[in-house]
Amino acid sequence: MRAPEPQNQTAASIRERLLVMGEPAYRAFTAGLIPTLEPDRILGVSSPALRAMARDLRGSPAAAAFLEALPHPYQEENLLHGYLLAYEKDFAVLLGRVEAFLPWMDNWAVCDSLSLPCFRKHRNELAAQIPGWLASRHCYTLRFGIKQLMDHFLGEAFAPAWPAAVAAIRSEEYYVNMMRAWYFASALAVQWEAVLPCFTRRCLDPWTHRKAIQKAVESHRLSPAQKELLRALR
Repeated sequence: MRAPEPQNQTAASIRERLLVMGEPAYRAFTAGLIPTLEPDRILGVSSPALRAMARDLRGSPAAAAFLEALPHPYQEENLLHGYLLAYEKDFAVLLGRVEAFLPWMDNWAVCDSLSLPCFRKHRNELAAQIPGWLASRHCYTLRFGIKQLMDHFLGEAFAPAWPAAVAAIRSEEYYVNMMRAWYFASALAVQWEAVLPCFTRRCLDPWTHRKAIQKAVESHRLSPAQKELLRALR
């Protein structure tokens, strides 16, 4: 069945499209990757298909209505929501929509799927928002804040205050600490001299310290000598 034109769609018709597109095998595969998500909230629509739908819908009244229709019951709706946000070019509008979406993010896959090009062009404004996200008690808002530091503040916009802020986080949430480990493994590859003292001084909790070293040693971005030094710090 041919999909209706974007201008003729609504938030409800978008969901109906997704329901038809679901594949049982892919649904089972996705459920295995996200054990914290109830299986009946997964339809089984692939990310490439969702990205294609986002391209089709971008800028349409249907997309605007869909972005307002929170919360979404299905995983694929949340992923589509994130893919649509990637097309927003107005920082203030994007930030408002991100803030509205963050409380409804309930798994790592939705959180990590948010890649927002607009943020790269507004790093100063973005930097002002990150401390609030890092202070959040909501697992995936906090994870999102750390991911923004990894995505946008490890290169020319790097500042030593950022790894210090991530090191200071104390959480019992697995998905927070795994993102912290991922952040530090990435930071070692780009900002070795600035970040290594976090490990020599053991600024991280023991689990995150070990996991970050494990991920860094598995990376192809560090030299054999760097990896050997990290192994000695386990």
